Amino acid sequence: MSQSDTLLDERRARRRAMISSYLGTTVEFYDFLLYGTAAALVFPILFFPGTDPLTGTLASFGTLAVGYLARPLGGIIFGHFGDRLGRKRMLVITLVVMGAVSFAIGLLPTYAQIGVWAPVLLVTLRLIQGVAVGGEWAGAALMSMEHAKPNTRGFAASIVASGGPSGAVLATLVLTPFSLLPEGEFLGWGWRVPFLLSAVLVVIGLIMRLQVTETPEFTAALARREHEPRQKAPLLTVFRHNPLRVLSGVAGGLAPLFMQSILATFVLTFAVSVGGYPRAEALWLVTVANAIHIVTIPAFAVLSDRVGRRPVMIVGAIAGIVLIWPLFALVGIGTWWSLLLAFIIGNPIVQATMYGPLGAWIGEKFAADVRYTGVAVTYQLATTIGAGLAPLIATALLAAAGGTDPSLIAWFFVGLCVISGLAYFFSRETHRSELEVTTTGVPVRRSALDAIVEEV
Repeated sequence: MSQSDTLLDERRARRRAMISSYLGTTVEFYDFLLYGTAAALVFPILFFPGTDPLTGTLASFGTLAVGYLARPLGGIIFGHFGDRLGRKRMLVITLVVMGAVSFAIGLLPTYAQIGVWAPVLLVTLRLIQGVAVGGEWAGAALMSMEHAKPNTRGFAASIVASGGPSGAVLATLVLTPFSLLPEGEFLGWGWRVPFLLSAVLVVIGLIMRLQVTETPEFTAALARREHEPRQKAPLLTVFRHNPLRVLSGVAGGLAPLFMQSILATFVLTFAVSVGGYPRAEALWLVTVANAIHIVTIPAFAVLSDRVGRRPVMIVGAIAGIVLIWPLFALVGIGTWWSLLLAFIIGNPIVQATMYGPLGAWIGEKFAADVRYTGVAVTYQLATTIGAGLAPLIATALLAAAGGTDPSLIAWFFVGLCVISGLAYFFSRETHRSELEVTTTGVPVRRSALDAIVEEV
């Protein structure tokens, strides 16, 4: 094979890896937004009837949190086998499970039909989905990042992150027409259709993922492992050699993941119930902001490829401390343009500045032989704490402040920005560093591994 053919194959492999990873994350966040929206608008009525609105909403958001609590377990399981058997196999499994659960939620009977078994089944499906999602993000980010050129790792990993707002846009476009139905029809069958349509996305994503080759990073690490004594489980290796990196990664993910979660769930509900915005109008404004978000996430990641992860993310943390106050003030004004500006400040600006480089920033902390486990556990712990509990925390803080004043939520987010900002500030800059390949006491860099493999 000629050198030009080899380069062409490498470009095709990189392109397939990024597209398949992007589609998988799009499915994940399509399901997430559907569930978050249903948890705010549908589940309190259909699955937790007989409670006052606030209690029903808290119970419904509790099922949302349950899925997040299962994510670290999924990160451990899929991370282990992803580091042992490869990224591709795990990503096929996670995609199928996520889609199957979302489809099943669309078929669930309600409390009026089967009583208490309805919320039990809802929680069970949410747990299963949480386990699958726990292994999805890390594998998708690594599939894209490990196929990328060294100077484009931030951009490659951010393509996966862009799947978040892409899934949100798609979910809103699908959900909004059904939300315009009369209340009885929307609650009767309209909310189910978007969940059932997730099967189409899964089929498309699965076709793409089956065409992707395993990453060069994992292949190299696997070749080296064959000539070494049997290693300990990846999870034990991660916490033995990299505990501070895990802690730093979790702290760094708290602020952007909290912002992402409350904008997709709590702020939307707050705008409708307290701000008086029509439900359909609020959903469309979120869609516009998410469309901008798709672009700003990779834009900040590309900037981090040029100037470094740390300075970009530190600026994002500072922006969060300053801009959270006008964000909530704009929601309270009551006009469509003020709500749109609030959503734009929240995700395309504040969240994207920290979240765009986040995938590469976490991924570059770990060696290839344990990177799936390291990234999955780190990110999912941050997601569980920062995003999974966000709607519950925000709702509780709002209730403590009288039900209409979001200032306690703003102060809470300021605290998270301080924590994340310190994690960025004290982390090592890695945007120009070679990725570590093995964790055996003294890390072996890619160049050293290549020499060993060639000699063998």
